[in-house]
Amino acid sequence: MQLINVGFGNIVSGDRIIAIVSPESAPIKRMIQDAKENGTAIDATCGRRTRAVLIMDSGHMLLSAMQPETIAGRAEKNNEKKEGNEL
Repeated sequence: MQLINVGFGNIVSGDRIIAIVSPESAPIKRMIQDAKENGTAIDATCGRRTRAVLIMDSGHMLLSAMQPETIAGRAEKNNEKKEGNEL
């Protein structure tokens, strides 16, 4: 299991992430609003602007104040470390 820091001390399981997307498009904004209404939105922004949305395999949507590229880079770095340990 790989853990990824999504900002402000919040950590998520990298194995459960389906997608990391930008919150700028209208369909993603609607998905965020629906998740908030359904109680499946997890706000990890600590009051900052949402810059990335992590869509989880459980149907939850995690809101992060970090850029999607930064989170993806951390996930890739953790994956490389994990593969290096298995060799």
